[in-house]
Amino acid sequence: MSDHVVLHVKGRVLVGPEEVRDELWAVDGRITYERPSGAVDAVAVTGWALPGLVDAHCHVGLDRHGPVDEETSEKQALQDREAGTLLVRDAGSPSDTRWIDDREDLPKIIRAGRHIARTRRYIRNYAHEIEPGDLVAYVAREARRGDGWVKLVGDWIDREVGDLSPCWPRGEVEAAIAEAHRLGARVTAHCFAEDSLRDLVEAGIDCVEHATGLTEETIPLFAERGVAIVPTLVNIATFPHLADGGEAKFPAWSAHMRRLHARRYDTVRAAYDAGIPVFVGTDAGGSMAHGLVAAEVAELVKAGIPPVEALSATAWRARTWLGRPVLEEGAPADLVVYEGDPRADVRVLAAPSRIVLNGRIVG
Repeated sequence: MSDHVVLHVKGRVLVGPEEVRDELWAVDGRITYERPSGAVDAVAVTGWALPGLVDAHCHVGLDRHGPVDEETSEKQALQDREAGTLLVRDAGSPSDTRWIDDREDLPKIIRAGRHIARTRRYIRNYAHEIEPGDLVAYVAREARRGDGWVKLVGDWIDREVGDLSPCWPRGEVEAAIAEAHRLGARVTAHCFAEDSLRDLVEAGIDCVEHATGLTEETIPLFAERGVAIVPTLVNIATFPHLADGGEAKFPAWSAHMRRLHARRYDTVRAAYDAGIPVFVGTDAGGSMAHGLVAAEVAELVKAGIPPVEALSATAWRARTWLGRPVLEEGAPADLVVYEGDPRADVRVLAAPSRIVLNGRIVG
């Protein structure tokens, strides 16, 4: 009997999109490709192994009304885990979820602190709601509280205008992004519409969420600056329903949301074709269910992104972008096992056969 906790994964280990090995071991929660010496009593798992999937736009600790209790946060994290999501970039949450870091059976979280929005220009109870003069101070605060990311609300409906409009003046957003970078944090922003994108990108932003407002004029700018997007297509699918609800009061906004929805696949494909980094995010939390990562990958494929690239956007490339390891020697043994090859058919992602976190089978 071995003194170590050992897991033996055999079959096809997808170290990268093209790099495949026949087996790996997890010893005391860490990956090794060298067979452990001596007598080994190992638990065996067989299939196609991928790095734990990434949901790069998720909200643990948040529902449609605002912050939730720890029991609800735990349920959300478990829903993500059961879908194979083992790494979350939490793109804004008013809840303190640091306790999850002590749980070896729950996904790892990279936090962006709490959303920062303009006063009365976002969903109630979600964000710090402030005026532009306070933006730099709040960005600094969230940069210190988060895990290397800060989340701005770049645009939202302006009730006086009756449509989406930018939330921040150019000068304030430039100063705020510069301060976040000085503190070692990257900045992302919620953006549905067209008008805020140029200012944000030229101000140095690192990523844009949703990015439904990309146009022929701004796509080259994103590509040139290397600004990533997280399209959240499973969320954009709700735009017609939202538009119906706002039709009577805000007809211009409703029509705008329908236009953004109608061209969503063309927008994502044009961004990908231009070389813009595209990553998988579901916008889980708020009004979206958790555990939709497989559905979002399928949506990217429907938009015209090649299947292996869509897979990489939730696996190898996504983890590299977030500074986290893949299935490499010495890395935490966070992986998902499937009965078929997800590179051949991304629908395989919807049915993981085994989920391994820190070298232990958890689902």
